[in-house]
Amino acid sequence: MNLTQALRYRPFALLWSGQTISRFGDSLYLIALMWWVVEKTGSASVAGNVSFFTILPMVIFLLVGGVAADRLPRVRVMIASDWARAALVGLIALLVATDRLEIWHIYAVSLLFGFVDAFFQPAYSALVPEVTPVQYLASANALTSLSRTLSGIVGPAVGAALVKLGGTPTAFALNALSFVVAGACLIPIRRLGEDKPKRDDVAARGPLSDLREGLRVVFADPWLWISIFYFTILSITLFSPITISLPFLVERDLKADVDALGLLTAISSFGSIVAAVLLGRVARLRRRGLLLYGMVILGSLGLMLVGLSGTLFGAALGLFVYGAMISGMILVWLNTMQERVPGELLGRVSSVDWFGSLLLLPIGYALTGILTDRIGASAIFVGGGAISAGLCLLILLVPAIRKLD
Repeated sequence: MNLTQALRYRPFALLWSGQTISRFGDSLYLIALMWWVVEKTGSASVAGNVSFFTILPMVIFLLVGGVAADRLPRVRVMIASDWARAALVGLIALLVATDRLEIWHIYAVSLLFGFVDAFFQPAYSALVPEVTPVQYLASANALTSLSRTLSGIVGPAVGAALVKLGGTPTAFALNALSFVVAGACLIPIRRLGEDKPKRDDVAARGPLSDLREGLRVVFADPWLWISIFYFTILSITLFSPITISLPFLVERDLKADVDALGLLTAISSFGSIVAAVLLGRVARLRRRGLLLYGMVILGSLGLMLVGLSGTLFGAALGLFVYGAMISGMILVWLNTMQERVPGELLGRVSSVDWFGSLLLLPIGYALTGILTDRIGASAIFVGGGAISAGLCLLILLVPAIRKLD
């Protein structure tokens, strides 16, 4: 199967192009923001708080966003979200350029950013299978992952260079511009789905009924609710260390600078590209339960290597394995969910998935920041990887997971 097959379909090509540009801007923003926090405060706890304030409103409003994705035109929801985020990041760029940026500004903008993002993510997840034939979903999801990871390679390197040259405002401004472009790419397909007739029962029932139906679908299938519950725990043990502890591992344990942080982030993204290219060429995946959770175990071992190595090379190797395995896991999960969940319910089910994955992430970010200051970044990586792998072995004892094909 051709990896780029899904790009034959203009709506997906426009969707993919816009989000690729947006993700590149995001990678600039993340590197610039986290390093600004490290230099201005030197506190992992503050870095954790920044992420906490971004994720908290997403957790609160994701289920509402899922209902909106199934009741409102998904493309228009995404355009509004893109342009609202452009305004928010543009404000940060202005404050930095005028030397007025303070931590509370970042907290406030992060709260608003997370709220807007809660409507974007379910709409995007549900829109991909809507604009792509089912036989090319593997290609579409792999391309989506590929754009994210390619941006993760180029963006951190460019972001680190901008920071070193004193160009933090430029990094923020480019991210704002990327959201403007992403929204503009969706304008030609803004009417997509608006001409579909609404069923009478859908028009008659309220948003709460929609939400209950989405939850019913999730809890009716053990593979769905067990996996979402496990992802909730992984948000603390497997994902928080990368976001919060990595900059401090680089600075305190590896005695390196922002260039090393950009390099390590890029290497993790390169691992993701390898996984996306390989999985994107497979028309149908088999034995997906074992494949998905086997990848989580290997990714957890990669995370442990980051903390145990004590060298830049060892950390890079661990992050390559981590990036490849976690990206592969996400692709297998998306393909499975998009094939097994009806399209008219996918926005709500996707929002429950996002909700579960992010539910404990604010606590995880805050806790990881505190523990990084107290026990060190290396211990966070080792402990997080060990707990993640151990829990994964327990999940594989469940027949509904182990036998998922």
